[in-house]
Amino acid sequence: MFDINTLLRQNIKNLTPYSSARDEFKGEASVFLDANENAFGSPLDTAYNRYPDPMQHAIKLRLKEIKGLPVRNIFVGNGSDEAIDILFRSFCNPGVDNVIIVPPTYGMYQVSANINDVQTKKVLLTDEYQLNLEGIAEAIDTHTKLIFICSPNNPTGNSINREDIETLLANFNGIVVVDEAYINFSRQKSFIQELTEYANLVVMQTLSKAWGLAGLRVGMAFASEEIIVVMNRVKPPYNVNEASQQLALQALQNVTQVNDWIKETLIQRDKLVLALKEMDFVLDIYPSDANFVLVKTTNATGIYNYLVDKGIIVRNRTNVELCEGCLRITIGTPEENNTLIETLQQYK
Repeated sequence: MFDINTLLRQNIKNLTPYSSARDEFKGEASVFLDANENAFGSPLDTAYNRYPDPMQHAIKLRLKEIKGLPVRNIFVGNGSDEAIDILFRSFCNPGVDNVIIVPPTYGMYQVSANINDVQTKKVLLTDEYQLNLEGIAEAIDTHTKLIFICSPNNPTGNSINREDIETLLANFNGIVVVDEAYINFSRQKSFIQELTEYANLVVMQTLSKAWGLAGLRVGMAFASEEIIVVMNRVKPPYNVNEASQQLALQALQNVTQVNDWIKETLIQRDKLVLALKEMDFVLDIYPSDANFVLVKTTNATGIYNYLVDKGIIVRNRTNVELCEGCLRITIGTPEENNTLIETLQQYK
């Protein structure tokens, strides 16, 4: 039976969170003399002299409409990386607890674990890039607090079998984190719909990919109210700046534009895959539910360096476990994709 109190660090249980000036004030006002801000404005066209909403209420209300979730189940952070770090700091005792990651996967899980002095147990994906449930079960011990699963997975691009994730959720007494950074490009439905079924589920999403706001650093986590309460207590008081909040809210009104970009990205992905299949140095192209493809080649490093010399940057993943010889290629605009294809056709 999942019990958040058995997972929380004792110092987090005892934590009195920082109370900001904006947290203490409720209601309407016209004169703000509480936060030691510059009352005269900013040397910019837009005034940013006031601290932002510490709980991002306007964004959460819009996300409530889009995601169909209550505000109490939504966390907004400075990118998904902040949500990852907060989960470590909330639930993992440094030097004592451990988490499970399933390489090849997103590298920040390991980095955040290292920063927080938390052991990572690696259970490699299968040759089909799916979960090794037996290996995960063997790796779990009394100090295992978190399991991170990226689906669609980075760098492989495939979605993880839903039934396997549900098996972990039903049998693991810790927290299962499903990172859905690329879910907008996937045929699978989001795990957000399962939040009422699993108290130990955290779903992460982002505005950096399909929404095109990577420069603003706005990430989201969806979970039970008790987990969200903990995350809000641990986060910095003004973790998402005012400019990012305003622009993100503006972008969240443009769902139609984003959906059009998603459709075009999938069309371009299929075109790129067809072109790559005709190239002699391409050994395999793995199925993708993301806005990138993982391509196995005869000489990943040589091709990568060739493209760099031509001013084209892809990601060399040949040193990643189970991705030997592979390049990860993001789907660009039609013009960018054509440039890539024409350049690769000249590679010898």
